[in-house]
Amino acid sequence: MAESSSPDVRTTAEAWESLFRTQVAVMRRMQQLPEFKKLAMREYDVLFNLSLCPGGWSRLNELNEALLISQPSLSRMVDRLEKKGLVLRRTAQNDQRGIEISLTDEGRALQKNIGREHVKHLHSMLAPLLTEDEFGQLRGLTDKLHSGLKND
Repeated sequence: MAESSSPDVRTTAEAWESLFRTQVAVMRRMQQLPEFKKLAMREYDVLFNLSLCPGGWSRLNELNEALLISQPSLSRMVDRLEKKGLVLRRTAQNDQRGIEISLTDEGRALQKNIGREHVKHLHSMLAPLLTEDEFGQLRGLTDKLHSGLKND
């Protein structure tokens, strides 16, 4: 069995560029979808990540780790989402200096509604382009990359 070699710099850069350009193309199409007229895609991303919290609450700094926005931008976004009645904010239970965020019932319902539409549109856009096995390979590769980056 042949030993696999590490890729050269060019191969790494080209693969990253391909992954990045593909994500940009998908995101541009997604931004045009009707569900993201109800709520901006970045705001939806906050609701989606909150929906994944096991205890229902997330510290602001922990939530920020899952998002591609700055802490001050997230704070302002949470202010807007709170004014819309989609999230609740409280002082952290075990650290009075921290802030925790949770979905309201209205926020949870909106996230589920947009999420269902989002998944349908994503499927109709991408499913014709790859086979089931290819999606499995893609998932395996991106999970491997993500896991490796999280361990650093």
